[in-house]
Amino acid sequence: MLYYERKLKRQGCDFIIGVDEVGRGPLAGPVVACAVLLQSYRFKKRIDDSKKLTPHQREDAFGEIADKSVYAIGIINEKIIDELNILNSTRLAMENAILSLTRRLNTKKRSNIHILVDGNVKLNIKFPYTNIIKGDSKSKSIASASILAKVLRDRIMEIYDRVYPGYGFFRHKGYPTKMHNLAIRKLGLSPIHRKTFYGAWAR
Repeated sequence: MLYYERKLKRQGCDFIIGVDEVGRGPLAGPVVACAVLLQSYRFKKRIDDSKKLTPHQREDAFGEIADKSVYAIGIINEKIIDELNILNSTRLAMENAILSLTRRLNTKKRSNIHILVDGNVKLNIKFPYTNIIKGDSKSKSIASASILAKVLRDRIMEIYDRVYPGYGFFRHKGYPTKMHNLAIRKLGLSPIHRKTFYGAWAR
């Protein structure tokens, strides 16, 4: 999972940043993006696409990634998602994470930085970047970003489960499930539900 990182290192890039997001599909809660600059590529824990890992494996990997990287988060809430749509919100979350991280790097040369982006999202950033389809399975930097983003979003939804009990956010994290739909029919939409999503999904 280091093909892209090694290639960019050979080209003279000093800062290779992986970016991924979590939360495009849920009916509730934010979309969370993470930008990660790994300071070591050696890991004891399994680093892979977060969807391929169990919650326990993700939590284990989270701590090691955090110890061996510099990272930043971009969070776009459900109100902005309803206003901008999910594609633009995803783009904004990624751009915010990248901007936050790159501001902390000690470099004046933009050419020293290259961004590896999961999927085909087109970003409005001042740095060169490469889109990689299924990048969370092909790049350790992107996989690390996917794990951090997933764990952090899950933690947010677990907090919301206590704020808005009865919806089952702890279990389904806001994704469309039978349990979630039944809860909405019983309780109505909560303040963190994406109204544009539920309107389309419930037809």
